Amino acid sequence: MFLARVTGSVVATQKVEAMIGQKLLIVEPLRVQEKDQKTLVGTGRTFITVDTVGAGEGEVVLIVQGSSARFTPQTKPLPIDCAIIGIVDSVHLGALNIFDAKQDGTK
Repeated sequence: MFLARVTGSVVATQKVEAMIGQKLLIVEPLRVQEKDQKTLVGTGRTFITVDTVGAGEGEVVLIVQGSSARFTPQTKPLPIDCAIIGIVDSVHLGALNIFDAKQDGTK
């Protein structure tokens, strides 16, 4: 699993039948900032992912890639390799709270 921030969406009017009705979002994976380990920072990479939980732009989410993306009942029949499986409320690293959605303004 990875942490990622939703940065946008994708609209595709022509797609395989299994993907009709699926919400596609663009996410940027996040990592713990190396110097002080007090914040999450973007990696500069992007992925297109299927949203299974109703995430929105700006939210920090949990994503899975590869075959794990097809382990939910909603995604099992889909030709995907990345899925959002959770919306993150907070991230703690030791005694530090390095992310809180309430303080981040996304909730």
